Amino acid sequence: MRTTVPEEGAVLVMDTAGAGEHPAAVEQVVEAMDLDAAHELLSAAYGRMRLSAGEQRSTLRMASRTVGSVRFDQLGGHLGLEVDSEPMGTYLFGYLASGRTWYNSGDGDRFYSAGDAFLTALPDRPYTAGAEDPQASMVVFSQAAVDEVAENVRFDGFRPVSPHAAAAWRSTCEHLENELLPVFEGNSLVVANAARLLVATTLATFPNTTFAGTTAADRRDARPRALRRAIAFIEDNAARDITAADIARAARVSIRATQLAFRRHLDTTPMAYLRRVRISCAHADLCARDGSVTTIAARWGYARPSAFAAHYRAAYGVSPSQTLRSG
Repeated sequence: MRTTVPEEGAVLVMDTAGAGEHPAAVEQVVEAMDLDAAHELLSAAYGRMRLSAGEQRSTLRMASRTVGSVRFDQLGGHLGLEVDSEPMGTYLFGYLASGRTWYNSGDGDRFYSAGDAFLTALPDRPYTAGAEDPQASMVVFSQAAVDEVAENVRFDGFRPVSPHAAAAWRSTCEHLENELLPVFEGNSLVVANAARLLVATTLATFPNTTFAGTTAADRRDARPRALRRAIAFIEDNAARDITAADIARAARVSIRATQLAFRRHLDTTPMAYLRRVRISCAHADLCARDGSVTTIAARWGYARPSAFAAHYRAAYGVSPSQTLRSG
């Protein structure tokens, strides 16, 4: 652990790491001791802000962790302020455990209280905001992270589509931040898959729009030769972190054309085909006894052995442990 002891009114920075068989992910912790320091901290994390009001006697603590293209922030303290912010350039989703906050990006005030999940503002819109003693969990990712999961999709609503969806989103955030990241931080394939899982869950939770459907050009490009290029790329790169966009670039067509080609000729999707290839590679490793079930599952992108076992059994009709014992 590294701790820097600040002077009065300064910012305290700590990097903490856990111990044990699987070292925990490094966590950056920053504590602001007065209003000016809190303002500086928030501006650094979320974009340039102008402080318009607030309580001078303020404290704020932020703990940040990153999973691939997604950042988790935990915010808390005694704080009351209002800010005007320039566009963030990223999506910032939040869950408020206690306290109150509000946002306005030109479409009226949106008020949130304990138990609410929300999108703060759109990446290209300036906004005003206020907070009073918030205890909040924030999730930050860019449009580029969304594009890896879905083509031509933008978020366009600030509240979850249902309480059930909000609960599922919150559960996914907690699982990835508190359980997966500390164990699998060093596994780039697991981390990348986890980041895309969170983006996909967020897309299922908050309103969004698709700007373009399948075009005539997409249908024309969804030919067997594009499919062959995509398949060759997947089979050559299954051990790497590859996205639907990477597969489409290798096939030299759009993402939608690639998806249409897989659906038309193989009745599957590019990412499902990638999973099938990885399961096949894991099967070969199990037969060769090249590690434990958990080790092999992680090697091929599975953070949870239970999910790996379910997909493996669906493909081979037996459990991974049975194959490992009989290898």
